[in-house]
Amino acid sequence: MFRSSYSLLLLVLIAAVYSTDYFVEKFEDESYKKRWVQSTAKSDIGEFKLSHGKFYGDAKKDLGLQTSEDARFYAISAKFDKFSNEGKTLVIQFTVKHEQKIDCGGGYVKVYPSDTDQKGLTGDSPYHIMFGPDICGYSTKKVHVIFTYKGKNLLIKKDIKCKDDEFTHLYTLILNSDNTYEVRIDNEKVESGKLEEDWDFTVPKRIPDPNAKKPSDWVDEEKIDDPTDTKPADWDKSEHIPDPDAKKPEDWDDEIDGTWEPPMIDNPEYKGVWKARQIDNPAYKGAWVHPEIDNPDYVEDQNLYLYKDFGMIGFDLWQVKSGTIFDNIIITDSVQRAEEFAKETWVKTTEPEKKMKDDQDEVDRKKEEEERKKREAEEKTKKPDDGEESDTDDKKSPDKDEL
Repeated sequence: MFRSSYSLLLLVLIAAVYSTDYFVEKFEDESYKKRWVQSTAKSDIGEFKLSHGKFYGDAKKDLGLQTSEDARFYAISAKFDKFSNEGKTLVIQFTVKHEQKIDCGGGYVKVYPSDTDQKGLTGDSPYHIMFGPDICGYSTKKVHVIFTYKGKNLLIKKDIKCKDDEFTHLYTLILNSDNTYEVRIDNEKVESGKLEEDWDFTVPKRIPDPNAKKPSDWVDEEKIDDPTDTKPADWDKSEHIPDPDAKKPEDWDDEIDGTWEPPMIDNPEYKGVWKARQIDNPAYKGAWVHPEIDNPDYVEDQNLYLYKDFGMIGFDLWQVKSGTIFDNIIITDSVQRAEEFAKETWVKTTEPEKKMKDDQDEVDRKKEEEERKKREAEEKTKKPDDGEESDTDDKKSPDKDEL
């Protein structure tokens, strides 16, 4: 047991020693303003502020960059030393907290080339990678993973669901030098695969053979009508029949109103359109599969993962309802280092954050219950009881007829 623990600790230490952190940001105080630059490209860009939100696990550790104005574009960025991920693993990780119960807005980061203009940052600024959650209504609740390749922004072809609650969640993108990837949410793998298969980096490696055609005698009907099945002699009945209980109105005048006809009703004996019983088709050959051939236009690119120039990270997004908090950002070349960073930050605060929220909800519940009881008591005191009403009636002046 001791030897296993020692070996694990040794691996962690080795990973820490030989890994490189290209960028780390925990937003622990206002000094972040020295590292992050607000875009001035537009006059109506929203302001970020430092906040841990209404509920949190640790007042200092959970400080993050929070959107503060509704219906605004946001654009802020930070630069770091230029690097390439050639021959290395690239890990982009950060936390997102939509404590405002976001209805429509982005929660993703973008990683840019080193020469990107920070003051002029807009949605049109070219980037290398865009990663993170995006929510808009009930239909859009996804994790974006977009790579720029030969001037085009390529969206992942798989649908990765994002978290849509009020709590802080950890998003991790792992890009490997063997052209594979992995997406994690809260330290759990939610998607993985090959870049070539899950994005349209290149034309397909295999294509349907243009010279292949389905044989004319190919039978792909799995079921057929039973030739021995016949329609019953009493099957055909009208769908609607005259209402037998209807009677001609007494004031009906055939010369004026026309010939009277009873209204039609559904026929209880109607059985619908007769269809023969289905049986297995003895000639069925199965679904015809179009043969494929190698695509002559396909060219393998072993460097789909590769970017020569990373140098800036930023938040360029739109939010209808503000309140999202971004925190605990790391860009590194080690999955183990990213996992350790998550343990130092998100893992330590996630459960205490939920407890504070539960405690706040319980306080609110009790307050609402007390207010409800108070309203009911006030309404009860305002409403006279039956006895008081009777006494009032007895004290009324007698009518003149009674005198």
